[in-house]
Formats: sequence, structure tokens, C-alpha cells
Amino acid sequence: MPQNCRMSRYFRLALVVLFLAALWAVFELTGLRSHVNLAFIHDSFVLHPVTGLLIFCGLFALGNLVQIPGWVFLGAALLALGRWWGGLATYAAACFSCCVTFWVIRVLGADALRKLRGRLADKLFARLDAHPVQSVLLSRLAFQTAPALNVALALSGVRFRPYVLGTVLGLPLPIALFSFFFDSLAHAMHWSLA
Repeated sequence: MPQNCRMSRYFRLALVVLFLAALWAVFELTGLRSHVNLAFIHDSFVLHPVTGLLIFCGLFALGNLVQIPGWVFLGAALLALGRWWGGLATYAAACFSCCVTFWVIRVLGADALRKLRGRLADKLFARLDAHPVQSVLLSRLAFQTAPALNVALALSGVRFRPYVLGTVLGLPLPIALFSFFFDSLAHAMHWSLA
């Protein structure tokens, strides 16, 4: 592998890591994290249903970039909106978040992981290339909107269309299962869902 290509790969990976670290630092140091809470999400939905959903989608996307797992947002939406509407709002926000993460990371890092060499990497990329929608779908079933998965898929070189199809098809089941689990837990703990 030419030295230029190797430096470009490491530069792109370093750029992604620095961007994510800087975004996390801004999120933490400005106190924005303390404002992203259940009361804020609940009030956003109750006072302004349409703009509340837009705010929720934006927060979910930002949260995913600063490595906050999606189940945190699902729990907040379920408490604010109830099982059905909370689940639907989370599904919409999760799909939006995954798309935002894909494009932000792809712009910064391109397909930097694709240039990794080794038997395991070759096997994983061969599987991804042969069955991109199925690979993304199975990843979503197992890891939902895990921030590390979103970053890895964006850097893998998978095309956007299979990424979106796999995401849209892979997220409903885990979101529904978690919604049911959280709803059952809320009833057992006597929490009030909307």
C-alpha cells in the first residue's frame, strides 16, 4: 500500500475521532447535556407536538454523534408519549439520526475502514459487499442505533441506499421489543407513562 494512501486513511480516521471528541467535549462542557432530560423532551412534545418531534429528532442525532445510546431516547419518548406514540417517534428519530450520522462521518472519514487489511476485515467486507441490506439489517437487530455501529458502517464504504434500507427494516423489531419491555417495567414500578 502506498505511503500516501496509508497516511490518508489514518488522517481520515484521526479526523473522525477528533470531531467526535470535540463534539462530545462541547456537549459536556457547555452544560447542554443537563438540558437534555425527560422533562424537556416531555414538555417539547406536549406544548408543541410537531416542533417537539423535530427537536427530539435533532437531539437524537446529536446524542448519537456524542455516543449516547438510542435506548436512552426511546425511554424518554416512552415516558413522555406512551408506548405506541413514543415508539413511533423513536423510530422516526432513530432513522433520521442514523442518516445524519452516516453523512457526517462519511464526509469526514470516507471509507477509511475499507482500507484495513487482514483476514477478518476481508471476510467482513466481502459479506457486506455481497449482502449489504441484510448485513445492515442484522446489525440493527443486534445493536439498534449503537453509535459505534453507525460510525463503523459509515466508514465501511457501504452505499447509502442499502444502509437506509437495512436501517429502516432492522429497527422496528428492537424498538417494539424495547417499548414492550419498558412499558412492562413501568407498570411493575408504577411509573406513569403518558
